[in-house]
Amino acid sequence: MITLTPSARSKILELLQSQGRANLALRAAIAGRGPEGFQYRLNFVPEEERAADDTVVESDGFKLLVDAHSAANLTGATIDFVEGAHGSGFKVENPNPLWTEPRALAIQRVFDEEINPAVAQHGGWVSLLEVKDDVAYIQLGGGCQGCGMVDVTLKQGIEVRIREAVPGIREIIDTTDHAGGRNPYFQPAKGGRSPF
Repeated sequence: MITLTPSARSKILELLQSQGRANLALRAAIAGRGPEGFQYRLNFVPEEERAADDTVVESDGFKLLVDAHSAANLTGATIDFVEGAHGSGFKVENPNPLWTEPRALAIQRVFDEEINPAVAQHGGWVSLLEVKDDVAYIQLGGGCQGCGMVDVTLKQGIEVRIREAVPGIREIIDTTDHAGGRNPYFQPAKGGRSPF
């Protein structure tokens, strides 16, 4: 399922011992998807928090727990601990595709080839979070978060292009917290729902 490099395993054991937490397990999960791919969450949890459908990987000194929702997208992944000039941290190498559902793949292609290159000119990006029940859930980041032109970008650009490329999508919902942006042209989102 998941492989831990000797460096990652050593660092995890070091953290468990230095914090007096030898009885904890490491939980690995997919927290979402972003412009760089999967987003991961690694945290220590009491072994009692193991769910019945968790995958358990014994790692000679601790247990690695993977929830059922994340397991399919983490099969074959490797967790490493890397140190470099700009800091250190855990790195996940994951061979799994970001999306397998055809509509999600089509939307991601539109983002990668058209939308993100356009909004990157002012430091922005658009991420697909999920496609569920003919609804695409998206999030805007960088220069797009809190931008005064976000409604125009969303309604006249992103939505139009998604509807052209993937006709089965009936709604596009912007889940972005635009109030959290640092852009001086802040304009609050108007419910994040499409008028269509």
